[in-house]
Amino acid sequence: MKAGMAVLLVLALALSGCGSKDGNGNGNASNSASNTDGAASPDKLKEIKVVLDWTPNTNHTGLYVARDNGYFEKHGLKVDIIQPGEAGADTMIASGAADFGVSYQEGVTQARIQGVPLVSLAAVIQHNTSGFASPAEKDITSPKAFEGKTYGGWGSPAEPAVIESLMQEDQGDAKKVKIVNIGDADFFTATKKSIDFAWIFYGWTGVEAELKGQKINMVYLTDYSKKLDYYTPVLATNEKMIAEHKDTVEAFMAAASEGYRFAIDHPDEAAELLIKAVPDLNADLVRASQKWLSPRYQDDAPRWGEQKLSVWTDYAGWMYDHKLLDKQLDAEKAFTNDFLPKKEN
Repeated sequence: MKAGMAVLLVLALALSGCGSKDGNGNGNASNSASNTDGAASPDKLKEIKVVLDWTPNTNHTGLYVARDNGYFEKHGLKVDIIQPGEAGADTMIASGAADFGVSYQEGVTQARIQGVPLVSLAAVIQHNTSGFASPAEKDITSPKAFEGKTYGGWGSPAEPAVIESLMQEDQGDAKKVKIVNIGDADFFTATKKSIDFAWIFYGWTGVEAELKGQKINMVYLTDYSKKLDYYTPVLATNEKMIAEHKDTVEAFMAAASEGYRFAIDHPDEAAELLIKAVPDLNADLVRASQKWLSPRYQDDAPRWGEQKLSVWTDYAGWMYDHKLLDKQLDAEKAFTNDFLPKKEN
């Protein structure tokens, strides 16, 4: 949710460059030819880039598992996992600077409204695990309790809209909330110095609070509006990639699905793979976060990654009603389940 609307306007100008390219400057999917044991020969692997939405964390475990357990290679791909540039992951996916990436439903929705044909391929987490967090001593246990408090955000127009929406449900007055931009400031530092509450993913920052022994209160979005149970994060690409390099999309999603399936079934081993891949991460946090998040990747869906049309239409409708979109979304074009493995029994 860090990408601004102005960036999306730039994306529309970059679409002519969309598409996957290998090291020779072309995007021929035939580079995924395989050898006799089912895995592609090293010189036949197709090189692709996958951009993260943020610094590596357990939302991304399945990608690292797919890379380091050889799933991408098995499907004919050599994957480079990269960090987003200043413009953000969505811009890189749209411009072709990355073939695939980690996005979120709000970003894909805003992009499509601006004429940027990003497409969500899979829901990384089936339900929205984010919410407004605060130190327990501040006694913020409901949206109405936001009154008279200071919220620290990153400047997205969705933030005040979500706060207002939740407070309306709880008979609160959003005009009594002070909103300040704290950028990338650490939640624990910021809530001690300048703010009362912030928007976090419990699976990372909430678990970190548990490890620190710091009690926090959570006001989850989904407790107050079904329409806010949107997909965050998602794996995404663009329409040109799907149209011109379908085999590559199929290979990427087959391997990514295997990676997240492994993280679901083997959270301890998956955590160790992520720790090894990104040694700068807090190992204890990764292990605890992975244990918390692994059962939530698929949750109640028939398979990992599955997306519902109703989730896309409900959230886009909410965004439109709160003047975050200037027209309705054609939701059926914003996502696809076509590249997921067949439904599990």
